[in-house]
Amino acid sequence: MRLYLIILSVFTFSPWGWSQESPRSNILFLAVDDMKDWIECLGGYEGKVYTPNIDRLAKRGMLFTNAHCVSPKCAPSRASLLTGLRPSTTGLYDNGHWWMPNLPGVVTLPQHFRNQNYRVVGAGKIFHHTAGNHPPNQWDAFFRLKFLEDPWFRGVKLNYPWSKPTPKPKGFPFSGVKGLGHENDWGVLNISDEKYDDALTVDYVIRFLETYKPKNVKPFFLACGLFRPHLPWYVPQKYFDQYPLEEIVLPKVLKSDLDDIPKAGLRFAKDRRYEFEIIKKADKWKEAIRAYLASITCADDRLGQVLTALDKSGYAENTIIVLWSDHGWHLGEKEHWHKSTLWEEATRVPLIISVPGFKPGVCQRPVSLLDLYPTLLELTKTLERSDAEKPTFDGESLVPLLKNPQAEWNRPVVIEFRRGNAAVRSEQYRYIRYEDGGEELYDHQQDPHEWHNLASSERHQEIKKKLKLKLPKKWAKSALTKRAFEFDPHTFTWKNKKTGEVTVGKEN
Repeated sequence: MRLYLIILSVFTFSPWGWSQESPRSNILFLAVDDMKDWIECLGGYEGKVYTPNIDRLAKRGMLFTNAHCVSPKCAPSRASLLTGLRPSTTGLYDNGHWWMPNLPGVVTLPQHFRNQNYRVVGAGKIFHHTAGNHPPNQWDAFFRLKFLEDPWFRGVKLNYPWSKPTPKPKGFPFSGVKGLGHENDWGVLNISDEKYDDALTVDYVIRFLETYKPKNVKPFFLACGLFRPHLPWYVPQKYFDQYPLEEIVLPKVLKSDLDDIPKAGLRFAKDRRYEFEIIKKADKWKEAIRAYLASITCADDRLGQVLTALDKSGYAENTIIVLWSDHGWHLGEKEHWHKSTLWEEATRVPLIISVPGFKPGVCQRPVSLLDLYPTLLELTKTLERSDAEKPTFDGESLVPLLKNPQAEWNRPVVIEFRRGNAAVRSEQYRYIRYEDGGEELYDHQQDPHEWHNLASSERHQEIKKKLKLKLPKKWAKSALTKRAFEFDPHTFTWKNKKTGEVTVGKEN
């Protein structure tokens, strides 16, 4: 990583890097939270799911059907995507790490485009949403999530000066399921549609597209991060209405599914299982699935508003659009409820890239969200260098696949979760190795649900051996946790309690 920082600091760029005859592309960077492959164009849900806007984006871009997160948890996944570096490189393994005081010199994706004289604007959840994860020096302008829709919970969790916890409202829990805790609640709030946090995020993004001038002088990097379908599943009633309870299809679950899972995998599966058990005991499994689907459709509707605004703005013909989710989600598969596993349900994500002048299509090659940083740099030609001068990213550019989705691609995806645990996903197989040496191997052609662990099969030892070579060779020491710092949200500084060193997240 040190090499990467040195290269970025010493390499000089043209102040614009483009000519009036060939303006650089804008970027519309669309993020959704906790969205698994339950969108119509991916077919992950066996019933009917309404995602018309994501589907129309897929028809104008490249849909990657075998795309995976870097880590199945919010903060490490997003930090990896936005730095181009793996958790095993940075030590950012979980939600309890601030990225900036641990990596004060790293050039993030938004910072890179600021350095390239882009107008860099964001809203919502791009980095992790809690205090300290969106430093002002990363953006020209940023609209933060305030969670005004549910301050009785998020008011405590955000830890910003404006975060004010309030008493729980009448009717809580809205799901009718007691004992789950707030974060697992779902239902309809007594507020208008436009007052939901994601609606405020989308409104900010649309206003930027409507008012940003002049065209073709300074390109923009515009990030829009939606919180849904992250828990709690609070969305307007009209989205619930699209999913009659009698039409909800439950995930397929094999009773003996966990019989061949090693101990570490069993621990991951058990984590937060009590929530699933409470839901089932209350006979609310279908209702919970319905709420998740309603949240997906709500997010899709809001994304559609942004895409329509882009088309009306006059910028669409010169704007790269990227849609991604930070990780997937379990809804009872493998008796698990939540993310935080190395199985397909938690790692497979929607990924669509639409590039002006590139043909739309569908790509089945295994790709990683880690590949987005180098891909955007190549597409915008903001780092044109010889091979010897390329920055050290842990991902690879997807431009060859954007040009030809059938191009040769002998590179499986590596997914990491906490220190020492990783999965390797090829076009056909998923191999998992845990820190304690436990292993799993699944053949997705024969076993798409990952029900049968082939790790001990003599016939599959050679396949396992090849995939094993792709595992991280070294695992960085865990980065300092939040407890190691004093964070001041007013000045946006972190002070290392042990060394006294101060990291500043604002510009002078």
